Amino acid sequence: FIYEGQTPDGLEHVEFYVTHKTKRILGVTTVQVHDTVTTNGKLTEDTLDWFAQDREGNVWYFGENTEELIGGRPSTLAGTFVAGENGARPGIIAKARPAIGDFYRQEFDLGNAEDYGAVEKLSETVTVPAGTFTNCLKTSETTPLEPTLHEAKYYAPGVGQILTVDLDTGQKSELIRIEYK
Repeated sequence: FIYEGQTPDGLEHVEFYVTHKTKRILGVTTVQVHDTVTTNGKLTEDTLDWFAQDREGNVWYFGENTEELIGGRPSTLAGTFVAGENGARPGIIAKARPAIGDFYRQEFDLGNAEDYGAVEKLSETVTVPAGTFTNCLKTSETTPLEPTLHEAKYYAPGVGQILTVDLDTGQKSELIRIEYK
């Protein structure tokens, strides 16, 4: 999944690869996703995420190993957590049967990773460079660790996340294409 958006620092290009690698976390086999962020062509973030889907269809987030870079060198590992370590717990990224008003933790590592999601709409039509998608889920996402961060995210059935909008600045990250390898 490839996303792009303009930021104050320049063009942000995000590549989100679902790999064939797995990792057992809390006894659950998770799928490893590798995502990279480049800004104006320079690598600024390199992350491994771990997800699993339960029998009901909920998609759980079991952690991430994230590295932000400046000038090609690691500058912080902030936000890195693995469920089951140091009190960290998994969260839900996508509910199988969302309902307007649902509020849930997406990740939880006290003082380090505390994202929340809330379901706002269930049938949005969204157009991004990758196409027009109907019946999209719209969530609002926040974290007490960054009180000024307010995002709307849109998820298309059978695809996943297609659009992120910073509700304070209007900046967008849009799905531009999906590549199969």
